[in-house]
Amino acid sequence: MLLSSWSTAFAITKLPFPSTVFEVEGREAFVMESDEPAEGRPWIWYAPTLQVLPDNSHAFYFEPLLKQGVAVAGIDLGEVRGAPRSSEQFLNFYHAMVEKGYATKPLLLGQSRGGLMLLCWAFRNPDKVQAFVGIYPVCNLTSWPLNYTKAAVLADYAMSESELLEQLERFNPPSNMEALAKNRVPMFMVHGDSDEWVPVEDNSGLIKDAYKTYGSDIELKIIPGEGHNMAPAFFKNESLLEFMLKQSVEK
Repeated sequence: MLLSSWSTAFAITKLPFPSTVFEVEGREAFVMESDEPAEGRPWIWYAPTLQVLPDNSHAFYFEPLLKQGVAVAGIDLGEVRGAPRSSEQFLNFYHAMVEKGYATKPLLLGQSRGGLMLLCWAFRNPDKVQAFVGIYPVCNLTSWPLNYTKAAVLADYAMSESELLEQLERFNPPSNMEALAKNRVPMFMVHGDSDEWVPVEDNSGLIKDAYKTYGSDIELKIIPGEGHNMAPAFFKNESLLEFMLKQSVEK
């Protein structure tokens, strides 16, 4: 039976399993736990955590992880886009989880824009990452973020578009994979070849190309005919689940 410690004092409302909901530096966070945590108290860090995410669509992954003693956690920073400032807020959450006794190297699970949030945190903290998993992850600031959410990007980075583009290599994940690769952080991503919102070649494909330059372990599973949707190929993917279980429990 999964541990039930539920608070309704916060706005996160759609969590698929009973969770502890808490606060970190004024931001709402959650952790789903099991009665028998695995050795070392491994955990999955999911993003984007919002009022309605994660939800029941993630149960295929979360339920077996919880049964294996792996916690699932996240923090709601709103519509951030991976700027140093928001990455620092993510770092506060990481430290809060470690202080609660959880492992010092979580597995990162980034869905869509959550991929950008976690990749930006990861390349700034490569020694704190066990592995990265992406479900059609946003990986490139000049793709979906600036094309469709420019105001949110510029607000997060607190600069003009021209200033951001002048310093793009400093901020963009595809240009900052070296430290993660040298730390041997494995990656697994699933992405549809018909994704018009977050095109695979401008996002996951760029990460794969950059990572392979350093000879590190990365797998990109292309889903034929699928776009940015809730298809079982993304949310009931046995290979993705197997990767997460292996990386979380088998060290």
